[in-house]
Amino acid sequence: MEKDFIKEKEISACAVFGIMHQTKQKLSGELIIRAIEIMHERSNGMGGGFAAYGIYPEFEDFWCFHLIYESENGKKVTEEYLEKNFIIEYQEEIPTCRTEKIKVSPLLERYFLKARKNKIITTEEDYIVSNVMFINSKIPDAFVASSGKNMGIFKGVGYPEDIARFFKLEEYSAYIWTAHGRFPTNSAAWWGGAHPFGILDWSVVHNGEISSYDINRRYLENYSYKCSCFTDTEVIAYLIDLLGRRHNLTFEEISNVLSAPFWNDIERECPEKKEYFTKLRIIYSSALLNGPFAIIVANKDTIFGLNDRIKLRPLVGATADDILYISSEECAIYEICKNPEKIWRTKSGEPIIGRLKK
Repeated sequence: MEKDFIKEKEISACAVFGIMHQTKQKLSGELIIRAIEIMHERSNGMGGGFAAYGIYPEFEDFWCFHLIYESENGKKVTEEYLEKNFIIEYQEEIPTCRTEKIKVSPLLERYFLKARKNKIITTEEDYIVSNVMFINSKIPDAFVASSGKNMGIFKGVGYPEDIARFFKLEEYSAYIWTAHGRFPTNSAAWWGGAHPFGILDWSVVHNGEISSYDINRRYLENYSYKCSCFTDTEVIAYLIDLLGRRHNLTFEEISNVLSAPFWNDIERECPEKKEYFTKLRIIYSSALLNGPFAIIVANKDTIFGLNDRIKLRPLVGATADDILYISSEECAIYEICKNPEKIWRTKSGEPIIGRLKK
């Protein structure tokens, strides 16, 4: 009976963790590895990954593409494409360390790029997004894992602590880290399908299942986003970019779109709030995320945690000095912070928002 209960509980597992030093001091990768490792039982070895911010200061003005290749031809075609559309300042194989747990991997390469100005039609950010969409949807055996500045996403098939050792993340330091241990349910386990998902300097880790995936995907296609991974977390990353960068919504507003209040709750609000929530629900009805979820989103100056509107997935926040922690479980926070000043469990649809201090 007990074994059956544990197995049933694991199906809705996944582990998420995020940490931010709000004065931009660097934190060793060992911290994030220890935090995600203690939640080992929430994943099943089918995916693990990390996002790290502030790790490429010598190339901080260059777009950094992390590429996952499943063939030499995919690498050849992609590099020809990059040379036509970017100035490649520097490229190298991403340093890795073969271990007993991770013996085989795709080809992993990183490129530090400048956009060719004569090819930009609207904004440089839109240009980067369109190139990422093209590579991921049109070039076989190639996938852009991350595409921001001074940040990178490292992910693959395995338990997160094993993926971390494989990428030698203990040698990196970052002022924001996010981590994910995956328990895939509706999509195949492959290196590109592990979390985090990213676009520009946005990254998303996700515990749950988005039943509104098709609606969200079709909505995003109206804005030229191409969802090529067939996983619900990919749509969250693109929705965040659309709402936050292109529509300039605040994180508070984004939380009220993705995890919008129910209509009967809106009816009970004061007139001013009722009007506000009604407008958001009408304008962004196709951006609402249905289903259980807990997400942690990061960009170069913010970390953001959010639950679904009836809190079907756990999320915990904590602070100590100038550090903010967001986690699936309290134990992961206590593993790296013995005496947090404040620790709390979020309410349904209530965001946790941490920003760099000026």
